[in-house]
Order: sequence, then C-alpha cells, then structure tokens
Amino acid sequence: MPFIRVWIHYVWSTKNREPVLIDKFRYPLFEHIKQNASAKKIYLDRVNGYHDHVHCLLSLGSDQTIEKMAQLIKR
Repeated sequence: MPFIRVWIHYVWSTKNREPVLIDKFRYPLFEHIKQNASAKKIYLDRVNGYHDHVHCLLSLGSDQTIEKMAQLIKR
C-alpha cells in the first residue's frame, strides 16, 4: 500500500480585512483552533497569521475532504 500525505493550506481573512486580530485576541484564537482540531482528530501542523488573516496547515486523512476540514476548523 503506498504512503500518501496531502497537505492543505487554508487562509481566512477578517471581514473587509479589518485588522481586528490584535495580539490580545490572536494568540487565544490560535490556541482555540489547535484544541478544536485536536478534539476533532484533525492533524494541524501549524497555525499562524497577522492582524487581518489566519493561516492553517493541516494534513488530510484518507477519509477526510478539503471542504469538511474547513467546516470543522472554522466552527
């Protein structure tokens, strides 16, 4: 059986690219995303971003779809 790993890079921006993700909110948001992904059995390699956007790098499992993972992470 071959080994295949698919990496997905998601980028979400704030509404109208408003710089609302100041340090006070950004780092707790990143922690929340990490905990949420872990609870839903999503392999999240990295979370980062700036004042107006968030990046997530995750690996898809064989039974996971790009659309479903985006929905689960954003909830």
